[in-house]
Amino acid sequence: MFRPILATLIAIFALAEPALAEDYPTRPVTVVVPFAAGGPSDAMMRILGEGMKRSLGQSIVVEDITGAGGSIGVGRVVHSAPDGYTIGFGHLGTHVANGAIYKLNYDLVTDLEPIVLLPSNPMVIVSRNAVPAKTLKDLIAWLKSRPQPATAGTAGAGSGSHIAGLAFEKAAGVSVQFVPYRGTAPALNDLVAGQIDIIVDQLSNSINQVRAGNIRAYAVTDSRRSDQAQDIPTTDEAGLPNFHMTLWSGLWAPKGTPKPIIDKLNKAANEALADPQVKKQLENLGLRMPPASQSTPEALGDWQKAEIAKWWPIIKAANVKVE
Repeated sequence: MFRPILATLIAIFALAEPALAEDYPTRPVTVVVPFAAGGPSDAMMRILGEGMKRSLGQSIVVEDITGAGGSIGVGRVVHSAPDGYTIGFGHLGTHVANGAIYKLNYDLVTDLEPIVLLPSNPMVIVSRNAVPAKTLKDLIAWLKSRPQPATAGTAGAGSGSHIAGLAFEKAAGVSVQFVPYRGTAPALNDLVAGQIDIIVDQLSNSINQVRAGNIRAYAVTDSRRSDQAQDIPTTDEAGLPNFHMTLWSGLWAPKGTPKPIIDKLNKAANEALADPQVKKQLENLGLRMPPASQSTPEALGDWQKAEIAKWWPIIKAANVKVE
């Protein structure tokens, strides 16, 4: 008696999922950015959201939820309804490093559905203008000569700026005092004001302040110069060879979000990234487009797992503690 009913219900749900995706979205989609408004993650998502809006036919509402290195914002997405109306922006810090640092009440891999890999951001070593060093070699010498460690701003324990700062310490043989903020936007404000000494920051966050002459840039953490900042040398050119780090980003949905909805969001994001106007805006920030071969949800999932395998041992070996 129950088997025919069960079979009927399964058939109904199987038909309902494609129908749901066909109608989706019927209202605005919220994207949770787990860092402060005005920062590099917020800026990227707002540009991308305008492009996705044209494809989806609905507005993209960016909601900035700060705290605990981005883990609070990610948790908001994890515990949202899996209907495609609340999704999350994240990057190497929030969706890799945080799993090695924080006691999370969710799993970064199994409790989220990958949507798409987004543009990546080389890091740049910058300082307040009052720092006497004019080159990266001079900066390293200055950091080593100080009786007290210089202050380095971060977006919190496990953030991209924190991981990059730890890697810089190790590569350069220096020691700094990390100062956590709720995002790199407020950290950058304090750097411009001279309240902290340095940041190993996302290029897209610092580039306009560098161009305006409000802070000094020493090197980008990449093997080649940025097309948007040709005057900033690479770390190889500046005397710190093989110190390379790129902060990649992506979009995720709550576990159980129907695949047709994931596919529709993936298509919207990829169409936005291919739009010449959106692409130009992102590239002007120093961002690099992901290769076409990594445009699928499965590619983001595989990349995240590979990055966890790479970075977790390094972070745990550094004994990173929540600040």
